Amino acid sequence: MAKDVIIACDFGTKDELFEFLDKFKDEKPYLKVGMELFYAEGPEIVREIKERGHKIFLDLKLCDIPNTVEKAMRVLSHLDVDMTNLHAFGTVAMMEAAIKGLTRPDGTRPYLIAVTQLTSTSEERMKSDLLINEPIDKVVMHYAKCAVDAKLDGVVCSPLEAGKVKDTCGKDFITVTPGVRFADGEKGDQVRVTTPSDAAKLGSDFIVVGRPVTQADDPVKAYRRCKKEFLGE
Repeated sequence: MAKDVIIACDFGTKDELFEFLDKFKDEKPYLKVGMELFYAEGPEIVREIKERGHKIFLDLKLCDIPNTVEKAMRVLSHLDVDMTNLHAFGTVAMMEAAIKGLTRPDGTRPYLIAVTQLTSTSEERMKSDLLINEPIDKVVMHYAKCAVDAKLDGVVCSPLEAGKVKDTCGKDFITVTPGVRFADGEKGDQVRVTTPSDAAKLGSDFIVVGRPVTQADDPVKAYRRCKKEFLGE
């Protein structure tokens, strides 16, 4: 598994997306398609992006009863995505059902990863809003271990937690980490953040970077900077 930078394509229309992608003449970045774009354009947007030669992380964060998630994942299995996800707090049974639904008749499937705690969630918010009184680090590790039990491929976590996830779940367990900002950039609405170079040192396999690239004056330059800092390229 090669490490990579994933650009969060949080656009409202495919016209905005393709205007952005047309700036990239020499690269085919790994892209995250989230709820905003997927709900606006439907599954066809995934097919159009794949036709352009990009890898796709389909970030829909499913969470429902196991039967519903299994059926939804069965539908998503027909899309040629490389990675997709769900919420770990949906329980091990839900994650196991998701694996079952996502696996195609020939045994292949995309990577399936679980969201532990969103990087916009602080420990204080977790306690006050969710009534979870355990330390956030303990909660993240517990959810990661549940994902292992369900035979998922990895988790979404903060870069600050990536190394401990590896220690807890094994070096081959994938860590996908949003909440990455340049040292001279703004944090925005993220709470648990770090830089691309620090994310690499902490154990991230994939970093997800949105606004520092998509809203940059020169997105291609920002993307190349991110890859250089994270991968040393």
